[in-house]
Amino acid sequence: MDTLLDGYRRFRDSGWTNNRARMQALASEGQKPQALIVACSDSRADPAMVFDTAPGELFVVRNVANLVPPYDPDGDFHGTSAALEFGVRVLEVPHLIVMGHQKCGGVHSMVHGFPERAQDFVEPWMKMAEPALVAAKAAGTPFDLLDDVCEYETVKLSLTHLRTFPWIAAREADGRLQLHGFRFGIADGVLEQLQPDGSFVAV
Repeated sequence: MDTLLDGYRRFRDSGWTNNRARMQALASEGQKPQALIVACSDSRADPAMVFDTAPGELFVVRNVANLVPPYDPDGDFHGTSAALEFGVRVLEVPHLIVMGHQKCGGVHSMVHGFPERAQDFVEPWMKMAEPALVAAKAAGTPFDLLDDVCEYETVKLSLTHLRTFPWIAAREADGRLQLHGFRFGIADGVLEQLQPDGSFVAV
């Protein structure tokens, strides 16, 4: 905790000072982010770092393995869907991004088996990503590459699920919203973007 508080003090001494005018404007005028990003909770794949953005530019929702559940307004708790609704329908972001990443722990557990301490919530959550594993296996992916391929496939799956939300599909159809898929390489810093043909190409 001391390390975090030391970081806060550095922020107050420099980061806050450098961004004072911007933060005060955001506080009084509200936010108008240019993109909503669904990213993984992994501490090594921070979207603000990857895209080098300032406060107010991104509306970010993070969860295990950057997954989007299908549209299902059933009255249960839906944190990711709630963030999507706010970002798309209230803030009216023009871009909606799913960003996967290399060495995803959720994907690794899905492929290799869940540790005993991650079965109450992580295992059931990752069940929605099983079609990604099925697709990777159906493509004849060697076992030692399954993690990598599934990381790409979960991005595609989440984009598919995004389009089950009627207000996302409608906005994409009329051009108010663009959907994008990316995968970030932790080891090499390379960001790859999903292409119309289903491939990922380095930016």
